[in-house]
Amino acid sequence: MAKEQLQVLNALDIAKTQWYHFTAIVIAGMGFFTDAYDLFCVSLVTKLLGRIYYQVEGASKPGSLPPNVAAAVNGVAFVGTLSGQLFFGWLGDKMGRKRVYGLTLLIMVFCSMASGLSFGHTPKGTMATLCFFRFWLGFGIGGDYPLSATIMSEYANKRTRGAFIAAVFAMQGFGILGGGIVALIVSSAFDREFSSPPYSVVGAASTVPQADYVWRIILMVGAIPAALTYYWRMKMPETARYTALVAKNAQQAASDMSKVLQVEIPAEELKVEKLVTDKSNNFGLFSMEFVRRHGVHLLGTTSTWFLLDIAFYSQNLFQKDIFSAIGWIPKAATMNAIHEVYKIAKAQTLIALCSTVPGYWFTVAFIDRLGRFKIQMMGFFFMTVFMFALAIPYEHWTKHDNRMGFVVIYSLTFFFANFGPNSTTFIVPAEIFPARLRSTCHGISAASGKAGAIIGAFGFLYAAQNRDKTKTDAGYPPGIGIKYSLILLGVVNFLGMLFTFCVPEPNGKSLEELSGENEEQRDPPPTTFMA
Repeated sequence: MAKEQLQVLNALDIAKTQWYHFTAIVIAGMGFFTDAYDLFCVSLVTKLLGRIYYQVEGASKPGSLPPNVAAAVNGVAFVGTLSGQLFFGWLGDKMGRKRVYGLTLLIMVFCSMASGLSFGHTPKGTMATLCFFRFWLGFGIGGDYPLSATIMSEYANKRTRGAFIAAVFAMQGFGILGGGIVALIVSSAFDREFSSPPYSVVGAASTVPQADYVWRIILMVGAIPAALTYYWRMKMPETARYTALVAKNAQQAASDMSKVLQVEIPAEELKVEKLVTDKSNNFGLFSMEFVRRHGVHLLGTTSTWFLLDIAFYSQNLFQKDIFSAIGWIPKAATMNAIHEVYKIAKAQTLIALCSTVPGYWFTVAFIDRLGRFKIQMMGFFFMTVFMFALAIPYEHWTKHDNRMGFVVIYSLTFFFANFGPNSTTFIVPAEIFPARLRSTCHGISAASGKAGAIIGAFGFLYAAQNRDKTKTDAGYPPGIGIKYSLILLGVVNFLGMLFTFCVPEPNGKSLEELSGENEEQRDPPPTTFMA
């Protein structure tokens, strides 16, 4: 039997879409724009870093990052992100969403700038400082995941809550696109001003000294959008659900939301006191009651996000290698260092523009109509199908006349990742757990995803190497090749389909109904999806 809902929370649940909803989307979304820009822009400049700092005089190929350095540069931000998701997720439930929201942005601004200013007299020193600052950049980015998702879910009405949270996450697509565009502009400007012949003609001289500024500028631009939204984040009031259900301040919750919704809302101190002191709402994260109510749910949100990110980040971080393997990007020796950045950025920008960004916004448009389950299941299904479609006839796609077909199908995997589990795995953990544990559980789910991203970033780097050791990148042992790596990613996506059945369907329900916070009985919410 359901308890009577607090009027302040009911007012949020039934509120019409208003200006404050869009303001919250932009403020929270710009954090995700910055997150995506900072995480993925490094993949645009790793080959340039190899040319600048690891060139071997007289070598037949341009310099490349040694395996351990490449793994660190690509993966260290994910380690920081995982740590930040756990820490700030926990802190968001202890101190409030707003209080720690601005801190994550400040960390991101400082570390974006510091990454571009990485110093050192040797390649080892420069890469070490770059990795140091990118770890802490990732730490700040990690905090943005649970805080942004939780704030948006607690501000939204129940009718369009999925679309609002999805819109925040969709800014990630614009961040990836923005990184490509910035790299295009910077590399084309430098290539025009400091042009040089390709490596095959002049060797190491194809990397002009000014190329060292290119990667630094690209990384530092990530500080701008984060800095622009700091003031507005600090102006947002704390969410009513945290203030009422966790901080137990009914008066403040009613006052804040009366201003936001522009309606008069009573404080209901007695009702809040009764609600928060109810024994059925006081179990902890490590209690058997939590396991009974939400253990399967947490398994579902962590496992699906983990599996999704293995595939998603492998695809994103190493699409330049895949495009090079099929010949869509020319061989490195036929370009100078800056022009190579331009070519890689062009490929990433086209993928983002044609598949990544549309995929996110398809989710925004349809998530409250189709529900989370159908979209997540559909996304995993098509990602599986397209991975196998690329992998099984891989030799067919490597032929010159068939390369564009490979690019189209590869782009569709991005589309259905984003019109699918990449969006829903972010949305659902912000909806189904109790208010006092919501940010923590979202942080745990997101951290599980980043564990998958680390496996993708480190594992795919080695796995995708050619099976013939004479054709591997410098310093790498033979791998299983791109074909079998793609098959492996297809299997990972299939497992994601199976674990999707562990998560409840939140569509159309209030957060308290989903978490069981307004239920008299102790039975957990159903664990099966709605039809």
